[in-house]
Amino acid sequence: MAPRARAYWQGYLRLSLVSIGVELYAATSSAQTMALHQIHKPSGKRVRYEKVVPGVGPIDSADIVKGFEIGDDSYVVLEPDELDEIKLDSGKAIELVQFVGREEIDPRYFDKPYYLAPEGDVSTEGYAVIHEALRRADKIGIGRLTMRGRESIVAVTPLGKGLLVETLRYANELRGYEPYFAEIGEGESDPEMVALATELIERKTAPFDPKAFKDSYAEALRALVERKREGHAIVTTGEEERRGPGKVIDLIEALKRSVGESAPRPARGKARAAASPAAKPAKKTSETKTGAAKKRA
Repeated sequence: MAPRARAYWQGYLRLSLVSIGVELYAATSSAQTMALHQIHKPSGKRVRYEKVVPGVGPIDSADIVKGFEIGDDSYVVLEPDELDEIKLDSGKAIELVQFVGREEIDPRYFDKPYYLAPEGDVSTEGYAVIHEALRRADKIGIGRLTMRGRESIVAVTPLGKGLLVETLRYANELRGYEPYFAEIGEGESDPEMVALATELIERKTAPFDPKAFKDSYAEALRALVERKREGHAIVTTGEEERRGPGKVIDLIEALKRSVGESAPRPARGKARAAASPAAKPAKKTSETKTGAAKKRA
């Protein structure tokens, strides 16, 4: 079992007069993220940034304050002590004030996930009671959490044997969707096409397994780094297909072909065997490009 990270926040989960000691942990990790840095190519050293004011030059960090833009290059300057005065005291409790079905919350509102664990053995019993009550009611709890001077709305959801806390966005943080969908007509779709699309969806319906989806860019980047580190030549495999203007297609024909291709095939192994020779030309194309690249070099 991987060691538990340091608690992000410690306090109480409060339901009416019941308070339970809890600890909050980040549910996501950036450890697997492939971060790239800017490097000065001639020296091979990393690029550092210097704080500079146009017309003034480099400045000291002590001379930097924060400001809110009110117009073109015009700001209301805010002093550190003024900002400190309006900071909210870090709350020591997530007070559950409302309960709703998860489906009642627009998915756009869900933001960052955290794990909420009981703080020590003494909190475990009450924690388990709230967990089980939420699970039986099929509800999530809504509360408020104050961290680092700012208040967030949070949703508390049963997850396995524990509880998941998700911060929720405020309503004014979301853009309305209407402008993006305004040009979509309101006429009824062709019933045959809808039936074919529905059949296609049903055939491709399966339990969601996030491990089945890979970050192709991160994998390609990691492989590229490894090849360069081992001193192997880097060969461009070809330009990614660029997205051009939308083509006029025969939608119903495309749907019928899609449904046909997704139909169960008893002799699937034979079909794959028959299809495999078709993959060879693609490899040959890559090799051809490799040769061309060497000639150009």
